[in-house]
Amino acid sequence: MRHIPTHYKSRGALSNRASRFSAAHAVDFDDGWGGADDAEDTPARPATHLHADPARRVISRNNSPDVPFNASINPYKGCSHGCIYCFARPTHEYLDHSAGLDFETEIYYKPDAAARFEAELRAPGYRCEPITLGANTDPYQPDERQLGVTRDLLAVADRYNQPLSIITKGALITRDIDRLAAMAERDLVSVMVSMTSLDAGIKRTLEPRAAGPQQRLRAITALADAGVPVGVLVAPVIPAITDHELESLVEKSAAAGAATAGYVVLRLPHSISGLFREWLDTHYPQRADHVMSLIQQMHGGRDYDARWGTRMRGSGVHAQLLARRFELACKRAGIGARRRLPLDSSRFRCPPAAGDQQSLDFG
Repeated sequence: MRHIPTHYKSRGALSNRASRFSAAHAVDFDDGWGGADDAEDTPARPATHLHADPARRVISRNNSPDVPFNASINPYKGCSHGCIYCFARPTHEYLDHSAGLDFETEIYYKPDAAARFEAELRAPGYRCEPITLGANTDPYQPDERQLGVTRDLLAVADRYNQPLSIITKGALITRDIDRLAAMAERDLVSVMVSMTSLDAGIKRTLEPRAAGPQQRLRAITALADAGVPVGVLVAPVIPAITDHELESLVEKSAAAGAATAGYVVLRLPHSISGLFREWLDTHYPQRADHVMSLIQQMHGGRDYDARWGTRMRGSGVHAQLLARRFELACKRAGIGARRRLPLDSSRFRCPPAAGDQQSLDFG
């Protein structure tokens, strides 16, 4: 029985297999009777469904040595950019959704994120440190245009002088340049724009609803021109698919205004491995085995090595070659090789609120 993947325009995943936590699993397959080839049997393109997701807290903390931040906020669960490689896909399985098409179409947003954020900043025990927006899913995915959750979070951070670092591949970030520029004047914000490929054809299947490469380069320029510290995150680097573009991505981003750069190799934890293999077999069938062989060479013979210190960069000869190429590319482009720009936490202040006790200082 052969599973039949379906390529929907503007969607990355080709299947919607049940969560690994589900008690029952159903898989479509071709039974040989030809029904799978009938046009009338082709399912309609999956629509996006938005779900309000009230939260008690929005600041998450981690202690991973692999990421350059301790605190983060994710305004959304799921992401309609549809990037087939997204390492956050398995998190949707905790919601009893598939890491496949469900991750791209069942989008959860936090309507009260700004209020919860402000309450946490005002808590007596809060100690200010930079917070990352977009650590898991993109804060500027398409539905942010009408929902404005990220925009509201920026307003709170601006009011409290709370420093933020932002990671995005969404050109929608230019909508908020007014707010970002004002925060940048106080060293309160930095942005890393994620770039995967300069090839629009690769982008269309790899990350179908994300901004195009030229749009992202223009976003880098707009941010830099507005005085917002901006860098490029070349991620993920995919062997035999995008790795040949490593130098050009760094060069073009630096020319656009990026002041720093970082990179991450492809990660395939849990169900992403099967989804990515399905994507490879459909879009790059002649090189699929070669791509997976290179990936496994960087992960100790497996599709993914989750050990700290190796999961982001890989190991072995191919990983070492990528690291050296990246280092030289940054040197030639004249930009720093780091994934986080410095921010100022000393300015943090809680503005007066109704009911606050008045100061007794009469001097």
